[in-house]
Amino acid sequence: MKKSLEIRSVRKSFGSNEVLKGISFRIEPGEIVSLLGANGAGKSTLIKILSGAFTEFDGEILINDQPANISSPLQARSQGIETVHQKINEGIIAGLTVAENLLFDRIALGEISRLASPSKMVREARNVMKSLDLDWDDSILKDDVFNLGIADQQLLLLARALSHSPALLILDEPTSALSNAEVSRLFTIIQKLRADGVAILYVSHRLGELEELADRLVVLRDGVIQSIQTKPFEWADALHDMLGMDLRDSQFGIEEERGTEVLLSIKDAQIFDESKPWSIGIRSGEVTGVIGLLGAGKSELARALFGADKLKGGTLEFLGQAFKPKTPLDAIRNGIFLISEDRARDGILENWSISNTTSLPFLKKIASGKILNFNKETELATTLIERLRVVTESHKSTVDSLSGGNQQKVMVGRWLVQNSRLLLLDEPFRGVDIGARREIAQQIRDLVKAGNGAVIFSSDIDEILESADRVLIMVEGDVKFDSYLSETSRNEIIKKMSEVA
Repeated sequence: MKKSLEIRSVRKSFGSNEVLKGISFRIEPGEIVSLLGANGAGKSTLIKILSGAFTEFDGEILINDQPANISSPLQARSQGIETVHQKINEGIIAGLTVAENLLFDRIALGEISRLASPSKMVREARNVMKSLDLDWDDSILKDDVFNLGIADQQLLLLARALSHSPALLILDEPTSALSNAEVSRLFTIIQKLRADGVAILYVSHRLGELEELADRLVVLRDGVIQSIQTKPFEWADALHDMLGMDLRDSQFGIEEERGTEVLLSIKDAQIFDESKPWSIGIRSGEVTGVIGLLGAGKSELARALFGADKLKGGTLEFLGQAFKPKTPLDAIRNGIFLISEDRARDGILENWSISNTTSLPFLKKIASGKILNFNKETELATTLIERLRVVTESHKSTVDSLSGGNQQKVMVGRWLVQNSRLLLLDEPFRGVDIGARREIAQQIRDLVKAGNGAVIFSSDIDEILESADRVLIMVEGDVKFDSYLSETSRNEIIKKMSEVA
């Protein structure tokens, strides 16, 4: 059955923080509407309301012009709404086989017994796989889903959603882990779903995808719809609305620095299989800002420089010597530190104190032989708390008990209180207010004034203008632009960011 979806004056608050401020738009059967917004705009909150994960909100959701009661994910599915969330681990159940994960919804509803034979699971799973023409053999289907690559896990979630023949499909960054061939296959399926009358809400920062798929563009910023466009899309206008027209063009009084010594040389780097090679030098004595939308390759570059991932091609030189980090430990030993984008996944350990978390990457530095010096650990944590103004009762407080902004301060601060030659910061200002952001930015600038280097990876123009001397713009794995901020403008940066490959 074909269904329309209408979101009418939807508001959602978490305590005193209003995340959605009266959102209203409509999706017709057979229409693809793209939701575009920076991190923190409210996209994920809206998706969780539509999928039944958040049930307390103001406003209405209407399906076929009738009020819809979406009180749970199962209730959403019963009304034809299927959601593929951005965070893959929210839908994958480690410890179960690939086949069981493909059939998880039916197992949960008792339609298939959890004790069914492996052969029956495989047989039923093959029916689910047909929606994406997946060709996994029996050995893969019987293996633990944890052993499946992230791209295949993404395909699993897509196949599971499509197997329910949705009338309303929500896709949140569905191509973030897929290859070009897999993306092409997915797009063919999406086009067919649209032709069959499925209403689709598509969330992506990859402008090329939106240009190819979307019928309309809804631009969200700070919980408010800034604009709605129909084709042909004006991407520069959309990015202005997404990033904020009222942001200042100045660097907030920061005096630009220009380094002379090349600290890190990146030669013929290739971020993705399909992206072009490029070369760049990161200099000491200045802050380099790398800006790009989600999917541009920022995080992939940061992780490769830290030894957590590998470049698809190219070589690195650090302080004039060949640099081939096999693990993050190699990078840390050379004085290269990374503040990761995902603090929950990569930095925060459950029930660990601020002191323990601060010292974790540097245990050998604060140990006498095999005995940890707790006084040094406390001193490090106290320094962090004071310098970053972390709101906490003491250094013994657990990091996961802090607010999100203070958690981020700890994640950033533990690297700042150590001596680094090159500090890599991937979205370091996420979840902190503007005051804390400027405090962190000043700490970074103090670091480079001492002759070190820093690279800030961000999707926020304001953050780069406020904290960097030089800006590199990445678009789909390629460095499109390299300039000192005094020689460019906000409009030029937005124009380069809006280029559609």
